[in-house]
Amino acid sequence: MEHETLAILMFPTVFVLLLLGFQVSLSLIVTGIGFGLALYGERIGIHMFNVVQDTATSFVLTAVAPFILMGCILERCGIAERLFGAMELLVGRLPGGLALASMAMATMIAATTGIVGAVEVMIGMMAIPSMRRQNYPHDLIAGTICAGGSLGTMIPPSLVLIVYASVANISVGKLFSAALIPGIIMVGLFMAYIFLRGLGFRRQTPAQRRAPLPFTQALGIVMTGLFPAIFLVVAVLGAIFFGIASPTEAASLGCLGAVILSLLYRTLRPRLVIDAMANALRLTSMILLIVVGGSLFSSVFRALGGNDLVATMVDHSNLPDAGLILLLLGIVFIAGFILEWVSVLLICLPLFVPLIDARAIDPIWFAMMVFVILQSSYLTPPMAPSIFYLRGIAPADIRTPQMYLGVVPFILCQLLVLAMLMLFPALATWAPSVMVTGF
Repeated sequence: MEHETLAILMFPTVFVLLLLGFQVSLSLIVTGIGFGLALYGERIGIHMFNVVQDTATSFVLTAVAPFILMGCILERCGIAERLFGAMELLVGRLPGGLALASMAMATMIAATTGIVGAVEVMIGMMAIPSMRRQNYPHDLIAGTICAGGSLGTMIPPSLVLIVYASVANISVGKLFSAALIPGIIMVGLFMAYIFLRGLGFRRQTPAQRRAPLPFTQALGIVMTGLFPAIFLVVAVLGAIFFGIASPTEAASLGCLGAVILSLLYRTLRPRLVIDAMANALRLTSMILLIVVGGSLFSSVFRALGGNDLVATMVDHSNLPDAGLILLLLGIVFIAGFILEWVSVLLICLPLFVPLIDARAIDPIWFAMMVFVILQSSYLTPPMAPSIFYLRGIAPADIRTPQMYLGVVPFILCQLLVLAMLMLFPALATWAPSVMVTGF
């Protein structure tokens, strides 16, 4: 029983290190090595080396770097700004039009970067000044930016999906295709709320009042700003969905497409390329180091008998399948308050996957519910990472209580999507059965 006790103590140890201000990756690595010494002794170094080697040679994780680089190139070379201009032109005159344009922009950027913080900061810096000039209520501004940024969790090619596939040993292509329908429903609900808010409070969410552009000029902005980005996203995701290319190959083609677009727009500069590559290197290193830490943590936890202990506890609880699912989703939700999504997946999935497999619960269906819960945890007060991101770029007159108020309607939309997934599993399982042929 001594080893099982050590396994249980691993979790409070990690949380204490996090509360003391240690980085997530360092907290996981220190905990893994510290408790691993009790089991492996001096061989813990060899075990650590094996974990690093497994992470470095993981075929699925090779897609992380090119997807991040693609998003960084799109951001640095002005493609995202052109896309926002096109979206604003198309829907800006509708009630709540700027907020609708911001949400549409967030959806597109989420489909190219898959990084929550990057999506939110990028959208916020472009959209907040425009919405403030149009006197949009601060809670709507904050809610739109935070909810739009959280789409990086759900919209393919989300890095969350890639890491989940690697840990749970599920096809990346199946997860990408499974996320399509729930993602579309979620974006639709977000936009419906914004539009209805605009209809009910026209003074609060005014339509754009600027003079309309000549048709040829407007068409040129849309054609050059919107359609190239749509083509890039469709090409990358389509290659994965239909088994034409692996995620890594598709992401590499996406990087090439982003460079070609930058050349066509004449915005590609050596300094911008260096900045994009440096930013991509930092983000990739951060994510993969957390993966190493999480893998080390989970492997030591399993070796100490932690998985068997959890399985025994669940068996003795006599929970039905629905009760087990709600319990596991609740754990993810609470963990999402204080941990980055990578840490949540790497700590929780090694425990969850055996339990899900033992009950013969569809892993794709369960994965989609986990993604929705993770996305909700980004917005839910009091520990809402999306609000922390927004606080860093928002003007001082947009107060934190307004941010908390603004995200509530979007959280309700996410919970509605979760309820729909629970009641209708085919929303998650139908697309993988008809679209994916490989990877």
